[in-house]
Amino acid sequence: MAEVGRVAVRDPGELLPGGFWEAVAVWLEKPQVANKRLCGARLEARRRAALPRVSPRGRRPNAGPEQEEPGAAGRGPRPPEGGPGRGPEESRHRRQQGEGPGEAAAAPLLIEGPGQPDKAGAGEGDFSAWDLDSLWDDFSRSLAGGSHELLAFLTGARAGSQPEAPSELDVVLRTVIPKTSPLCPLAAPRREVVVQDVLNGTVTFLPLEEDDKGSVKVETNNVYQLRLGGSKEEWFISILIFCPERWHSDGTVYPKPAWLGEELLARLARWSVGSKKSGFKSTLSLISIIEYSKTYQALKEKHKDMVKVWPEVTDPEKFVYEDVAIAAYLLILWEEERAELGLTAKQSFVDLGCGNGLLVHILSTEGHPGRGIDVRRRKIWDVYGPQTCLEEGAITPSDETLFPDVDWLIGNHSDELTPWIPVIAARSNYSCRFFVLPCCFFDFVGKYARRQSRTTQYREYLDFVTEVGLACGFHVQEDCLRIPSTKRVCLIGKRRTYPPTGEALMDEQRTRYINSRQGCPVSPPGREPPHPPPRAAVARAGRPHGRQALDAGAAEEGAEAQAAGLWLSGFHPREKAERVRNCAALPRDFIDQVVLQVGHLLLDAERPCAGSSPSGSLKAWNRGGSLSLADVASELDRETLRRLKRECGGLQTLLKNNHQVFEVRSGRVHLRDWREERLRKQRQPEAKRRLFSEAFKTRLCWFFSHHPDGCALPSDCCPFAHGPEELRPAQTPRRKQVL
Repeated sequence: MAEVGRVAVRDPGELLPGGFWEAVAVWLEKPQVANKRLCGARLEARRRAALPRVSPRGRRPNAGPEQEEPGAAGRGPRPPEGGPGRGPEESRHRRQQGEGPGEAAAAPLLIEGPGQPDKAGAGEGDFSAWDLDSLWDDFSRSLAGGSHELLAFLTGARAGSQPEAPSELDVVLRTVIPKTSPLCPLAAPRREVVVQDVLNGTVTFLPLEEDDKGSVKVETNNVYQLRLGGSKEEWFISILIFCPERWHSDGTVYPKPAWLGEELLARLARWSVGSKKSGFKSTLSLISIIEYSKTYQALKEKHKDMVKVWPEVTDPEKFVYEDVAIAAYLLILWEEERAELGLTAKQSFVDLGCGNGLLVHILSTEGHPGRGIDVRRRKIWDVYGPQTCLEEGAITPSDETLFPDVDWLIGNHSDELTPWIPVIAARSNYSCRFFVLPCCFFDFVGKYARRQSRTTQYREYLDFVTEVGLACGFHVQEDCLRIPSTKRVCLIGKRRTYPPTGEALMDEQRTRYINSRQGCPVSPPGREPPHPPPRAAVARAGRPHGRQALDAGAAEEGAEAQAAGLWLSGFHPREKAERVRNCAALPRDFIDQVVLQVGHLLLDAERPCAGSSPSGSLKAWNRGGSLSLADVASELDRETLRRLKRECGGLQTLLKNNHQVFEVRSGRVHLRDWREERLRKQRQPEAKRRLFSEAFKTRLCWFFSHHPDGCALPSDCCPFAHGPEELRPAQTPRRKQVL
């Protein structure tokens, strides 16, 4: 036995030992968070057990591994209700089996993934709970029969000593799934038994091996243990290896001992005291991780050349591989749906707000009939070929934008259409389902306004879209995708909460909910709501039934909605021509005026020492003072601020765009001193210095023209032209060749 790492943990808020078990749960269920070479893990089965006690003569006082120690409940911190990692799925399973409280403690459990019953035991030689029972019984007998060193390692006792009493264990059978790649296409999943001893603060990982005859046993080569020790004053987490001289590192499931003692140990310590529950589901919790990994690698290899011919200005690697991952997820989701429903025909789809259309292209090439619709055509559309159906057009939610013959509606970063997609799916046909990947925060009309600050804006918006799905009559599921994006939570509506005969009543509920988002009254809980008119009448009125007299503006909106047949007035799809809103499209004379005004404000501001600099060798030169962005804005007139407010970022963006003149740090504005910039650029990499030299003297120097002391640098050192006679023509940037 060898300790490969130990770290002291300071507990700022009495988070331990509970925080340690939360960290263990992350490593148990989502090992890919720490080990990037893993695709994930799957919990196959779980049971309660106890280690055997060996008497001095080798007899076993407790005959069965399930025997519990009397009075053990008061010996230390207990696991969460039902044991570490045990959740409502187990309780439901036991209730179905008709077990009582006393029987449940020793009963085996087959873990079922969310929304996928019996998935854990399906295919690829998966174990059942019965297999875990048999395996643990054999392992217990081997421990009692002679493996005293391993027994001492499991209990955290010194070699040759006995634990005070056998503690109750939580035994989990899990499958660890490595990532497949062109370099390692045949990486097979590895199974192991994980023994969690809450009373002693240990978690032991026992790898399994299968011989030629199909018999499975515990392999002692790569046994390791996580251990929590200490007290309220001082805690420590350590990682131990049972037999370090026989440790075999495969580089994926079993890394080198140094990685365990450094990388993994550091993450466990951080998760134990600093991690908060994210509020999101586990990654890929609704589908088979193994099948997803295979499909993703196949699609990635099939469409990798798309990166080379990408004609858009966006990052090709990010967008190509993100859409490949989303397509792989949908293909597995739909494949499992066909198996569940006994269908053979592949599902049809419509991608609303399809953007570059790559997701539509991939799904179409995999045999799913569908099309994509977007308000603006992209250059990449011409690359796909005629088999990919992409349409240019705006979607305005109304009775004219329904899809009665479509199985699935997709909203992949669909912006203003995101909250409408569950509504359109619900009204298209009873069997229509939806998949949305929310990104930008939109309500039914305009931007989404926050209602509380207890959670992040992203979490609140996901809850809002989920609320829309529930109001439309869907059971809404949530999952996390494995994509290169910070917004990777998808929402799925597959089943309805009402029978087909309740469609009319449910549609009235949808109408009330949609109109309530514009401030229309909703009946208090427990009170029977008034029956509104049919949807067409509501659309003509533009407001729900029973509202008081509308003002003139609202009446006008209602008339417009009536003429257009809209479900709600005020909705505006994106403009066909994408507006540039980074201040670059503002008139040049307006920008120059703002720059000059802000420059004079900084020159007039108080400064501690004009001409001082960190080097101490710079000549006296008025560097000006610094002002906060709020102070600068207060000096600008109202019309200027109004024009800037219409741009993304406003005043701050304009100042940062004028990098030659200003430097914005921590919300404060300074004049840029190019003497310091020159010293800084001498330490830059060669590639950046080469790009800087290509732009040398291609623009006029603002300080030479407008600063009372002129430019702080001599003409031959300033990167900008001191007068029109020094100007050089700007060089056209070299673009990558499109093959």
